[in-house]
Amino acid sequence: MHNFKMIVEYDGAAYCGWQRQKNGVSIQQILEEAIALIVCEKVTLIGSGRTDAGVHAINQVANFKSSTLLPAEKIFRGINSVLPQDIVVKLLNEVHVDFHAQRDVQSKIYVYRICNRRLRPVLGRNYFWFIRFPLDLEMMKKAAQYLIGTQDFSCFCATGTDVKDRVRTITGIDIKSGADGLIEITVEARGFLKYMVRNIVGTLVEVARGKRKPQDMKEIIDSRNRNIAGVTAPACGLFLKEVKYDQ
Repeated sequence: MHNFKMIVEYDGAAYCGWQRQKNGVSIQQILEEAIALIVCEKVTLIGSGRTDAGVHAINQVANFKSSTLLPAEKIFRGINSVLPQDIVVKLLNEVHVDFHAQRDVQSKIYVYRICNRRLRPVLGRNYFWFIRFPLDLEMMKKAAQYLIGTQDFSCFCATGTDVKDRVRTITGIDIKSGADGLIEITVEARGFLKYMVRNIVGTLVEVARGKRKPQDMKEIIDSRNRNIAGVTAPACGLFLKEVKYDQ
């Protein structure tokens, strides 16, 4: 058996998320069907993690095993020839048989984009959260510092999630503003809970609008109560930017 690693970029707007589901079309399903067409056998695609419905990826990592004799370059070209326009395989190569896209992850980086200006933009509107109210980035940055480290992030976990262990380690948060009111919030962690980044962003926005104080973040985290934290930011602004491995 050969083990193939791939890096995928996708627009998640039309999909129910990464993972196969009974009630909608997923990124995993589309990719598995495309791979099967090329290698002429059914495969199981393992992603580095799940992205939710409407969330995008710049560099999602996945792997699959196949007994095909086709070289990686032919598989790469073949898959891209049958994929829809909102999904593309950026890189595909054969790796060690033991490589596992999910188990071997060291950390992931997500970026959330906000457009903060008075007038509603038209171009790119499906790839950020538009907020017309002024946002204080310095207050947002102060609040973000309380998130760094290993903590129980139950307050930012989606309601109804059956995950028992909600301790995660955030290793870095960077908040910067760019041209035309674009704000990017980049979060790196060894793992994330469902809706974790979007719930963090929603809470940071409330701080930036003056509805909360930066130091309130500690109380929110200590509460372990989802109802104490802020709103869930829209999925359209979230991108899986990078997945890191040892090698």
